[in-house]
Amino acid sequence: MQPVASLKFMATLTAQLGDQIVVGEGPRGSRVVIDVPSVSLVGDKINASLATQDAADWLTLSENGQLGALDVRMTLRTDDDAFIYVEYQGRANMEAGIIATAPTFQTSHEKYLWLNRIQAVAAGQLDSSGKLVYNLYEVLVDIED
Repeated sequence: MQPVASLKFMATLTAQLGDQIVVGEGPRGSRVVIDVPSVSLVGDKINASLATQDAADWLTLSENGQLGALDVRMTLRTDDDAFIYVEYQGRANMEAGIIATAPTFQTSHEKYLWLNRIQAVAAGQLDSSGKLVYNLYEVLVDIED
């Protein structure tokens, strides 16, 4: 018996990137803080948008600028007024605009408690206008004979 994982589509997250603050070189690389002024999360079991203007990506870039390490946090509000905290880390191919992340969720709203148990992964792409679209997948882990 061994553990195996599969993916189940969960939702689409769309974010518009905003202003950037270039902090510059530090011990972990070049730091850029990117404001995220709008977010929507739409799926069969959830419909949410940005609750406050607290969303940002604390991006760290490699020396040559081709690899980005994401550190994103935000609070969403569902269409039925539940709050959901979302955070994720990931890696970005800065030249191609392709991103892989691993979101987790936190909420106390009874209807959305299922989110607290999920480890998600997301495949994203950034376009030239600063619009970022992720397809989110729930990671399902099982034991295979």
